[in-house]
Amino acid sequence: MFDIKLGENRVPLWTKLLTSLLLALLSVSATAERIKDLASLQGVRNNQLVGYGLVVGLDGSGDQTTQTPFTTQSIINMLAQLGTTLPTTQSLQLKNVAAVMVTAMLPPFARIGQQIDVTVSSMGNAKSLRGGTLVMTPLKGADGQIYAQAQGNLLVGGAGAASGGSKVTVNHLLAGRIAGGATVEREVPTALGQGSFVHYEMGTTDFATTQKVVEVINREIGPGTAEAVDGRLIRVSAPQEANSRVAFLGRVESLEVRPAKGAARVIINPRTGSVVMNQTVTIDSCAVAHGNLSVVINSEQKVSQPNALAGGQTVATTQSDIDVRQSGGSLLHLKAGVNLAEVVKAVNALGAGPLDLLSILQSMKAAGALRAELEII
Repeated sequence: MFDIKLGENRVPLWTKLLTSLLLALLSVSATAERIKDLASLQGVRNNQLVGYGLVVGLDGSGDQTTQTPFTTQSIINMLAQLGTTLPTTQSLQLKNVAAVMVTAMLPPFARIGQQIDVTVSSMGNAKSLRGGTLVMTPLKGADGQIYAQAQGNLLVGGAGAASGGSKVTVNHLLAGRIAGGATVEREVPTALGQGSFVHYEMGTTDFATTQKVVEVINREIGPGTAEAVDGRLIRVSAPQEANSRVAFLGRVESLEVRPAKGAARVIINPRTGSVVMNQTVTIDSCAVAHGNLSVVINSEQKVSQPNALAGGQTVATTQSDIDVRQSGGSLLHLKAGVNLAEVVKAVNALGAGPLDLLSILQSMKAAGALRAELEII
């Protein structure tokens, strides 16, 4: 047995080798992702709920009922259900009530009596929902059935004040949340697969990553357990007994996979001037020249007055001065880049602003020098 002497301590050589191997394995597993992060179980999904309600208890910051007639009608209908009848022609001047839309997500396997969070948003001309209370509001699904009832005090993450024509607002005051503000009243049946199979849907269509997921499942669970239906769907053979199926799915979702590199893509947002590119973007050698062209027009109003004996009239004339300027754009050679760092270095060498960079990237793509998919959002 070979030893390594460190001071007075002796460390076996096999211990050092094992430590190096473990560090290497840890570095590899750090780039892996769980199957539950790459794919979702078919049929296990959220369901959107929506409802219309009223928020009361506002400090004079509610809807102006003269401009929002639906708020007035809702108040009259609510009071009628509570035993107070008002004439429909009566004009109510209430400033402490606001009409709102209530939205929520019904999670899969939700049971009757479970609490879910809701979001409350103003739909009238209220100034703030801060300090308000949502009265009982039914939440309906896409089929028109009531799946939950919402009620509670709003939490609005903002503040505001106004006085003497001055106004200060911090964050948004017209939307808030109620943690656990809705109670589930109807369940949505959720099936875990069909017969002896369950299906996983990949987050993106990628044949290489899909095949890797299939290989990992077959290696860790057993040969023939999983098979790819297409580039996005994977069929997995699972136990039919409920408890065994849940344990089996938990084991599958915890398996780690190293996904394949995605397609080279550059995302451009012309509204904000944002440019984002992934690590697989490369460029070929090309030459780029870019210059700014600006046109400045100055207009000046002048008065033209004839001589006293000319018999003409005094008129106003416009004198315009047009100046066309073009900044110098020297020809710059960009070397081919094989990784994201080299691409960023080459793009920064142009010295162009975000808006100019959008045009340069489009031109490079048209010339075939940009090896990536250009997507404008």
